[in-house]
Amino acid sequence: MKPVKKTSAEPGLGLFGATMVGVGAIVGGGILALSGVAFASAGPGVLLAFFGNAVIAAITALSFAELAAAFPVSGGTYIFAKKVLPVGTAFAVGWIVYFASVVAGVLYGLGFAAFSLGLIKSLLPNLAALLDGRLPTTLLAMATTALLAWRLYRFPGGGDSLVNIIKVLVFTAVIGGGVLFFFGPQKIDIVRACRPFLPCGVWGVFTAMGYSFIALQGFDLIASVAGEVRQARSNVPKAMFISLGIAVTIYIPLLLVVLIVGVPPGVPVTVWARIHQETLIADAAARFLGPSGFWLVMVAGVLSMFSALAANLFAASRLAQAMARDRTLPRSWQINDRKTGTPRNAILVTTGISLLILILVGDVSAAGAAASLIFLITFALVHLICILARRRSQSLPGFKVPWHPWLPLAGLLLCSGLALFQGVAVPVAGIITTIWLIGGGFLYAFKLGQNARTFDAAAEAADPELLTLRGRNPLVLVPVANPANAEALAGLASRLATPKSGRVMLLHVVSPQNSSAERALDNLAHVLRHSMAAAMRAGVSAQALATFSDNPWSEIKRVAGLHRCNSLLLGMSRIDEATMSGTLEELFDRLECNVAVLRAPTGWQVEQARHILVPVSLRSRPNALRARLLSHLNRHDRDCLITYLMVIPSTLSPAAQERVRRVNTTNMIDEITGAVLQVVVSDEALPAIITAAAETDMIVLGLEQNKQKRRVISAIPQGVLRGTDKAVLLLGQS
Repeated sequence: MKPVKKTSAEPGLGLFGATMVGVGAIVGGGILALSGVAFASAGPGVLLAFFGNAVIAAITALSFAELAAAFPVSGGTYIFAKKVLPVGTAFAVGWIVYFASVVAGVLYGLGFAAFSLGLIKSLLPNLAALLDGRLPTTLLAMATTALLAWRLYRFPGGGDSLVNIIKVLVFTAVIGGGVLFFFGPQKIDIVRACRPFLPCGVWGVFTAMGYSFIALQGFDLIASVAGEVRQARSNVPKAMFISLGIAVTIYIPLLLVVLIVGVPPGVPVTVWARIHQETLIADAAARFLGPSGFWLVMVAGVLSMFSALAANLFAASRLAQAMARDRTLPRSWQINDRKTGTPRNAILVTTGISLLILILVGDVSAAGAAASLIFLITFALVHLICILARRRSQSLPGFKVPWHPWLPLAGLLLCSGLALFQGVAVPVAGIITTIWLIGGGFLYAFKLGQNARTFDAAAEAADPELLTLRGRNPLVLVPVANPANAEALAGLASRLATPKSGRVMLLHVVSPQNSSAERALDNLAHVLRHSMAAAMRAGVSAQALATFSDNPWSEIKRVAGLHRCNSLLLGMSRIDEATMSGTLEELFDRLECNVAVLRAPTGWQVEQARHILVPVSLRSRPNALRARLLSHLNRHDRDCLITYLMVIPSTLSPAAQERVRRVNTTNMIDEITGAVLQVVVSDEALPAIITAAAETDMIVLGLEQNKQKRRVISAIPQGVLRGTDKAVLLLGQS
């Protein structure tokens, strides 16, 4: 069977297109939707709030730029997490980031609906009563979200460049009009407009920062689509800085204009903002540009909300697709439409979740608070990932954050602190985030975890640098009693470990009661010398350890626990019934690490295993330990043929047979690329396996768990051990 090829769209975005993704998400939507609540919370102090947010966003953009240049593939924060953190933690990060983009899309969908209905009510005052309330806003937001989802499905691409250019020009015109009004014949008292500067104190400034931080979010979406950007290592960081710079250049002057010339004289800006919360900037523009200013901002608002909604739906669907490729979301979400090249299922599910949240929330301020909190959490994680990635690998290419690790550490503390404040100040934001995280935890634990860990194990085998970036150096413990088996065990241990990062420890346990002390020491020197020589011949970087104990099995267990071994590899020339049901299973029960037991003829070498048989049951599930081993065997020997054997009873219906075949094929692809699935219809599984084993060099079988959750050697492996003299490897996950 040929390996499955995953199709993806060719990179189609240049620097300008990537910048438009960021501009579409940042400029306009957030400030128009949330400037009212920000001014109401902090008054003139909103300038400090936005300046503080700009500083946090700039520091965060630096960390994003370094990571995006190092890992220029679609997925953004999730991809960074997957490279540096364990797969379970990476899922949690991706799950949060995905939700953040969805909630941001909900915010902009509601904002689009509010501005659009405001325009309609201004044109048709008779319909104002009919269009008031939550229901019309929610319905219009849902319809717009569905329409944009269809557009993203039919027409792949990032930000809408024309819309982005128009709204930037509109904001420039509003700022220019405010400046001209300020220098006009009217007397403007700047001091009076800014008094009191902090009407709600410092608490109000932090509250405004929490509500409005989402207004500067969007540069991170460029990293989410990095796989669709040409020359991503250089263009993605540039696009982030340019889009954020455009936003800050517009926002600060716009807020100043609103504060100084957009509020009636003598009216505190906090009062004015509470009255005109949803259309504050439009109403402010009407004061110095007349009705045309109001219409100009309202149109800009519609365009801004629309493009920001599109950008967040675009990024969320691509992130879902990236996670599906790694099995941290259902694998069906990775499928691209054959005609459009867009992730059809990811777009469909993302749209469905967005519509559900629109129904449940339906409030701009609540959506904004939740989105800001979630993004602050993800940005804090990005700073942490940046620190860890640089510490663990100095060879990552591309842009580097200056003053590392102090700038990322400052960003981590600022984002975490503001997120904590936001969770306390706006409890609904914390509640929404907590519910989503709990749901994700259950989904990963009971549905996605095993597939994700298996796929990740194969990825670690294919890319040893992953373990370095994750700060892991797994140790494989190999007890050696007979030097004749040392080379085979060392070679196999190197496959269970990982090149560069993995470690192998050769253990020899001396039992003084079986011989004199002098003879025991002579034997120790002989075993260790030959074992280390065998490891060197196998190209394994190994260390040796000798201990004294009257009970070798208890000593093996003690050493495995003391050194926190990831795996234990035992080698035996023969395994009888008593050993299987007694000593081995007792040891398995006492160990917390992975275990592997090799039964092979004397002199057997792992390089001889050019055809490997992997019998799997009808209910077989993905196995991370097996995936790591087989991927290494395939990587070290390109001529290796790996055959998964499934024995199907004749009593199974054709439809059931096809269903089982399909499931096992999918599991096999998750474990190893290039393997083949052989299906045998027989009511006797053991004879079929032994017959197939005659044509192979090695059989890989799994240990099973009984009702007491103990790892045991079941009837099939026992029968294979008795029925063939081929090398047999038993694997048991922890």
